[in-house]
Amino acid sequence: MPKLFAATIALFLLLGAGYAIIQAARSIPWDCSDWQPFAHADRTTAILESLAENRGKTLYCGIDQSDTFSKAETWAAGKDRNERDDTVYFGERGQFRGFIAAQEGWLTDGESGITGQSQATIFEFPKEPRRIKRYKRVKVGSGPPIPDQSNVATCGQIDGPLCSDWGTTAAQNNSLILARNLARAEYDGRASGAQWQRDWQTDKDHYQSGPGAAGWQQLATEVARRACRAQGSGYAVAGAHFHEGHNDSPGSGVRYRGDSLGWFFRDTDGDLTTGPYTLEAQESRTWSATCKKTIRRARR
Repeated sequence: MPKLFAATIALFLLLGAGYAIIQAARSIPWDCSDWQPFAHADRTTAILESLAENRGKTLYCGIDQSDTFSKAETWAAGKDRNERDDTVYFGERGQFRGFIAAQEGWLTDGESGITGQSQATIFEFPKEPRRIKRYKRVKVGSGPPIPDQSNVATCGQIDGPLCSDWGTTAAQNNSLILARNLARAEYDGRASGAQWQRDWQTDKDHYQSGPGAAGWQQLATEVARRACRAQGSGYAVAGAHFHEGHNDSPGSGVRYRGDSLGWFFRDTDGDLTTGPYTLEAQESRTWSATCKKTIRRARR
């Protein structure tokens, strides 16, 4: 019992001393220039003699730094002599102690010994570089609603508004104002020339009485993906949202088309300058999104 207690105390002192060495060495790079591998015709003997001669130095220097030995063959050479810090190898060049549990885990990539343990806590090992994450965010979108404009070509562009499909073609009419009213009525499923008066607050999800909010959200996400890719490699959509229509002018009287809604029109027979008119209506929404890029780097 006294021997077991003494051995336990010795182990804690040894690990504590090793941890103190690591703490002191963190501020300077590891110098492996004095690692001296022992040349021998037998590979196992060369490894054990090198470990014995370089006792007190980091195994990292002989394995990862100078590529003297691989982790697998170092473990294979010493595993049968390993008794956890008992001196079990008396070589010509010195004494080789067995691997501690954390060293076993490192040499075997977690197959033996303690797994998931940082190298910073392993006796005679350098501190493991910490991976830190930083995020770079970029705002994209179509911008806020603007005064009346009818550039249909901007629909679906990465800096343009979202647009629904075109509605049903309206009947001919010699008045452009009434033709637009009729086209909106056809879009909304009302086959009449009456105004279809609705607004953003009471019918914000309207989308040809079909997809609604889900349809607008899908369109916003799709165009946001393209906009984020245009920012550069690594950017992804962190959040996309649709808002009111692209047009902030609701009109008045017979021109009324709804507060905060956006409408585009096209004449399938002409250019909207002379009648008769055969119009189609299309609804719009503005949108915004955040693009996020993860930047990883090592820090000691």
